[in-house]
Amino acid sequence: MQLPNPFYAQAVLVAKDFEGRLRVQERLEQALPEAFPQAVSRVSPLELGPPVGWPVQYRVAGADPERLRGIALELAALMAESSLTRQINFNWMETTREVTIRVDQDEARRLGLSSQVVAAVLNTNISGSTVTQVRDDIFLIDVVTREVGGQTLSTRSLQTLPVALGDGRTIPLNQIATFEFGQELPLIWRRDRVPTLTVQADTAPGILPESVVDALAEPVAALTGRLPVGYDIQLGGTVEESAESRASVLAVVPLMLFLMLTLLMFQLRSFPLLVIVLSVVPLGLIGVVGALLVSGRPLGFVAILGILALVGMIAKNSVILISQIEQERATGRPVLDAVLDASTSRVRPIMLTALSTVLGLIPIAPTVFWGPMAFAIMGGLSVASLLTLVVIPTLYVTWESLRGSHLRQASAPTYAA
Repeated sequence: MQLPNPFYAQAVLVAKDFEGRLRVQERLEQALPEAFPQAVSRVSPLELGPPVGWPVQYRVAGADPERLRGIALELAALMAESSLTRQINFNWMETTREVTIRVDQDEARRLGLSSQVVAAVLNTNISGSTVTQVRDDIFLIDVVTREVGGQTLSTRSLQTLPVALGDGRTIPLNQIATFEFGQELPLIWRRDRVPTLTVQADTAPGILPESVVDALAEPVAALTGRLPVGYDIQLGGTVEESAESRASVLAVVPLMLFLMLTLLMFQLRSFPLLVIVLSVVPLGLIGVVGALLVSGRPLGFVAILGILALVGMIAKNSVILISQIEQERATGRPVLDAVLDASTSRVRPIMLTALSTVLGLIPIAPTVFWGPMAFAIMGGLSVASLLTLVVIPTLYVTWESLRGSHLRQASAPTYAA
């Protein structure tokens, strides 16, 4: 979040294609520091989701702004020692020159003036005063009158600024006011009413913010341990936002697992069969990791959503295969024959269902935001569907052999009296 101040600007450039965007980004990263060395500039794609800004951020909180500045400089030095960071800066740090005009109240009253009159004169000459409005279509535009170059007037010009008296005469401003020069912090960010100075940086090309935070964990922890009482360093940026997003999702995972296990028990009515079904679910991570590595997508919040959705898809295929095996055995077939026939008959439905899901995710796979989720589901579901046809029959036969069932001989039918 940025304040609506004149010291901050943002421009959005739209390229014709992805390669064009990369070329524009590279040229701007080289040109901006040369053309505007006094400005802090960053060229990056538009953020998707909650705005974060600089990916690596550390918040230094404490009561004394001057001490915060010293701690922030020490922290910035630690970050600069790492080759994983670049463009280290602060959200507020530098002081600005300040001119304080102190009005001699006795002299001003003798001349029939007040502080409000002096403030109005200064405002009119420096900032300007709205005298009227003009209409442009449906918009009203203020017409402001002020001194030419008012915002860049020198202190010498301000000292001789004419102030009108009630009798029509004018006097210079320095006759009733004195000028004091100093420095101040123009902006102090506060978090929970505590002054907070953020040290922020960009990552090196191809480096994730999590990698930077892990590399800086020990030196930052050592610096935090040396801080005086009442001062603290807090992690911010992309890592904090990702942790909050994951926490919001993981908070409902226990309820999700409870409902899923309950429904599976209603369907299977057997704890051993439930264990067999759930044993295949982790195997989907093989495809997830492989697909994300091949595509170069990060295992972030969106990819985690895809993994959670993948759990239900894998369990569904396993339940279909287990139910078919149980139906074959209900007809009196031996265990091995029932497993082989059920697996053979379920190959086409399971693989076609997985293929249709994979093909349906292809349109969103190249996108920046939904791409990680699409690749996670596509890779995980493809591998898990193949392993389901191998692992489920193997575990089922193994379990029946441990129970002492005859794998080649059909069990005798039982009749209720």
